[in-house]
Amino acid sequence: MRQPPDTLVEAAWLAEGVEVVAGMDEVGRGALAGPVTVGCALVSASSLAVPVPAGLTDSKLLSAVARERIEPAVAGWVLAWGVGHASPAEIDALGIVGALRTAGRRALRAAEAAGATVRAVLLDGSHDWLTPPAQDDLFAVDDPEDDGVAREVRTLVKGDLRCASVAAASVLAKQARDRLMGEADARHPGYGWASNKGYGSADHLAELRRVGPCDEHRRSWRLPARDAAPIGSGAVPGPVADEG
Repeated sequence: MRQPPDTLVEAAWLAEGVEVVAGMDEVGRGALAGPVTVGCALVSASSLAVPVPAGLTDSKLLSAVARERIEPAVAGWVLAWGVGHASPAEIDALGIVGALRTAGRRALRAAEAAGATVRAVLLDGSHDWLTPPAQDDLFAVDDPEDDGVAREVRTLVKGDLRCASVAAASVLAKQARDRLMGEADARHPGYGWASNKGYGSADHLAELRRVGPCDEHRRSWRLPARDAAPIGSGAVPGPVADEG
């Protein structure tokens, strides 16, 4: 049986002297349509004195009903939280890593609006996509979202399964993005976004082949062309990623 996420990593970092740790996670990275979304959940010593909400885990392991049920408890448990989005147009312009950084900065700014300044960030995974490249780096660009605050970023593989703050960020981001995709589905019916959330499901691919992309699609992704392949051909467009 899988152990639920705990706060051991966050507690150890707080013990080093930081006042607030931000757990962060992204959803929508591998979708063909819609934004990439980053959740940011702040915890402090006072947060860790309260039990982690029962049932909290990586959002991908929770049903839609379970996420809806646990969301208020998660939002109430953390010190503060925020969600940031980067649009399909921004993904096309910045690339997925640049878009993740943009969404992450927006999530941090929203979380810090409660009054806390974040200097310690715990990211799910093995890659630090939040820290901008050095100015002499080939990929360095002016970042309008950069607030100039120096932050230490630590990464942790399967952080959304191990760390409660990252799991909380995952749930909050997933809920926010799912709502946006439901609204987008109402504007662009046919792609099935209310259920597939912009990922490359069979109904989504079939509609892309039938009518082509709309303004919610990531045009830089390898989308199927209209009538380019028969339905059920097994063609898989875009980058391969787990749904998040």
